[in-house]
Amino acid sequence: MGIPAEFEMTRQAGAIAGEAPQTSEKLRHSALVRVTHWLIALSFLVLLLTGVEILISHPRFYWGETGNVNVHPLFTLHIPSSRDTVPTGYGYVLPDQNGWSRYLHFEAAWVAVLTGFVYLVFGLFNGHFRRNLFPARADLSPKALASAIGGHLRFKRPGEDEAWSYNVPQRLTYLLVIFVLFPLIIWTGLAMSPVFEGAFPWAVIALGGRQSARTLHFFVSGLLVLFLFVHVFMVWFAGFRRRMRAMIAGRPGADTGSAAILAAIKERP
Repeated sequence: MGIPAEFEMTRQAGAIAGEAPQTSEKLRHSALVRVTHWLIALSFLVLLLTGVEILISHPRFYWGETGNVNVHPLFTLHIPSSRDTVPTGYGYVLPDQNGWSRYLHFEAAWVAVLTGFVYLVFGLFNGHFRRNLFPARADLSPKALASAIGGHLRFKRPGEDEAWSYNVPQRLTYLLVIFVLFPLIIWTGLAMSPVFEGAFPWAVIALGGRQSARTLHFFVSGLLVLFLFVHVFMVWFAGFRRRMRAMIAGRPGADTGSAAILAAIKERP
């Protein structure tokens, strides 16, 4: 009995694209990277939800040490508040969820910090940063950077090799998030605590005061949210199934999608 043409084309597509790596092949992401990735992703979503609830209780931002309804704000978010003592211009207040939000916010923050610490130690001593994130010197030349960034701006789809490694813009972005934005979000978050200020006053003074820390915390959070949206979009754009499979199972598997099937048809005699 002959093999159906559709099945044969799909089989050839898998052969052309490369069969799914065998279990003996190296992993795209180690188990620790995958576990810490999903723990941080979950805790960040909790932090985002509870952070919005905390923000609604006082959607006014200040600079310096003091900030309340009697102080002129640096800027105001024009949204309703969950407290009737905060002037917003609206004739109603939202349900006050500030209590449980603050409790859960702190719990999720500790999960993120401890998980991030484990990932940092692993990345430094295991060579993960050196192998997967630090770009080569040649990739940092103006010509190479312009070419890589230009490909992203033109929405050029990643090649097969990028399923097993990060390109230069990805590496630089992840390094910025890991070594700049995450430390800043932790620092500014701790600086809003009176206990932290009492123990490390210099860390709060360096930011300009507790209210300055809150304002900076808001802007750094916005950058992390922007990173989240761009990250999810690029995962979808580059191949959602393969990228998700790599971050869950460790290996992206073979690309037997429509592009691979079309390539197989062209190869047929």
